[in-house]
Amino acid sequence: MKEMSLLQEMLTLGQGMCTLVLSASVPAFKPADCVGLICPSASPAQNGVFFVGLYLIALGTGGIKPCVSSFGADQFDDTDPSERVKKGSFFNWFYFFINIGSLVSSTLIVWIQENVGWDIGFGIPALFMGVAIASFFSGTSLYRFQRPGGTPLTRMCQVVVASLHKRELEVPQDSALLYETPDKLSAIGGSRKLEHTQDMKCLDKAAVLSDSDVQSEESYDQWRLCTVTQVEELKLLIRMFPIWATGIVFSAVYAQMATLFIEQGMVMDRGIGTFTIPAASLSTFDVISVIFWVPVYDKFLIPGVRKLTGNEKGFSNLQRMGIGLFISILAMVSAALVEIKHLQLAEELGLVNEHVPVPLSIFWQIPQFFLVGAAEVFTFIGQLEFFNDQSPDAMRSLCSALSLLTTSLGNYLSSLILMIVTVITTADGKPGWIPDNLNKGRLYNFFWLLAGLSFLNLLVYVLCAMKYKQKNTS
Repeated sequence: MKEMSLLQEMLTLGQGMCTLVLSASVPAFKPADCVGLICPSASPAQNGVFFVGLYLIALGTGGIKPCVSSFGADQFDDTDPSERVKKGSFFNWFYFFINIGSLVSSTLIVWIQENVGWDIGFGIPALFMGVAIASFFSGTSLYRFQRPGGTPLTRMCQVVVASLHKRELEVPQDSALLYETPDKLSAIGGSRKLEHTQDMKCLDKAAVLSDSDVQSEESYDQWRLCTVTQVEELKLLIRMFPIWATGIVFSAVYAQMATLFIEQGMVMDRGIGTFTIPAASLSTFDVISVIFWVPVYDKFLIPGVRKLTGNEKGFSNLQRMGIGLFISILAMVSAALVEIKHLQLAEELGLVNEHVPVPLSIFWQIPQFFLVGAAEVFTFIGQLEFFNDQSPDAMRSLCSALSLLTTSLGNYLSSLILMIVTVITTADGKPGWIPDNLNKGRLYNFFWLLAGLSFLNLLVYVLCAMKYKQKNTS
């Protein structure tokens, strides 16, 4: 059950946080204090304790993220129109509070770690994790539960194997002749049946009743005969795949906040009086943007759009994601324009060959961070709701995990594009678009490239969204 899985992953995450507290507080588990500029190296055992904590946190986080959103969404009844609207708001506020936590951790907790101590800095999140576990467990009697339906990957494999096994059979014209359980619910406990669709008929062969199936008086072999609902589950995932894939390019744009936006900020004026702003700290404006846009979207934008479109959600999930993809293009355009201005100043002041910041305030980067945050509210939250809404009832956690997978794949795509650009632009001894000294680079070209790729990605997305067939349950 999702509740037990969530509880186990939360406990794993809590164990990881407690392990980090031990590594930062117990003398045997942490390296000796630095003496001047000399810092003793950590022993293998001390490294082991530290990395065990990190891996436990990674394991717990990877399990929690796809489950918690789908488990929260399970608390709303899709057959009730008012609860469907509340379910849409749930995803907005779910993402809102994730960013509240991110803002606190990247500001207050970081300050405590640097100025008070790492043991206290790790101890506070560990304490909050304990409160979260207790809070989650205390609500057990109030939750609505989606009964477990087995392993989704196994069910998909069964459809593929059964359809290959029956590849010589003809699919009947009347879909009522295909195999389905007589009950109101599907063969998967607690899940609704899915209506038959006419596309991908090769998969329908998995639900064709052969002579041997008809003659069998015992339960059918699921690797030889599948229900229509089981076949439609796989069809749904295949239909969602192009929509899912377009999220990878968006995530590549999102990845720039932790990479080239920081490099860009390093060669800009980061001073406010005597204080120097860390270039990486500007990512806080992305979090602030999300915190700003979620209430605006949920409380002001949606009610107005709802009156115009008649859609209970205001925008459909597909429209919402498309708007986010468009805003991501604007973010890259903003970054490119700032970089062009940076290079113009460097040339005017004769700083092209000097590896020093130019007198252009780093706050000129705020619009690009703010636009990325706005794009998140539309695309990332839209993805969460889309995959939860369109996924089969028993595959919501899997589909939520797939939506989160775009973030990691986007980082890989960003690294791949950067590697290709570096190889091509540094040929024949040229400095390339992104040299160590950005004052003589052409970083704006990389941002224009991402803007162009995002535009092409948006066109592909629009075509896929127009052809997408919504899920139909019976």
